[in-house]
Amino acid sequence: MDSLSTSEQRMLEQRLQKRQVKEFMGAFGNLTENCFNSCIDDFTSKAISSRESGCLNRCVLKWMATQQRIGDRFQEHNAVLAQQMQNK
Repeated sequence: MDSLSTSEQRMLEQRLQKRQVKEFMGAFGNLTENCFNSCIDDFTSKAISSRESGCLNRCVLKWMATQQRIGDRFQEHNAVLAQQMQNK
């Protein structure tokens, strides 16, 4: 990035931020759809039942734990690759 001008760096940062927001919204949409489809099944009331609420809480916590675990594994994998590249 040192070879980029200030305006080019700013433009690159803006594009990266837009991409991150788009990826987050996609992940959030997937989470919402998955947990809704898994937990909400009673449409006779505007309110969600305590069973549905508990299911949603567990679903979201499980999704967050899964994302954390995936992130951890990617970091471990990248560390191994970086070490291998340094040893060459």
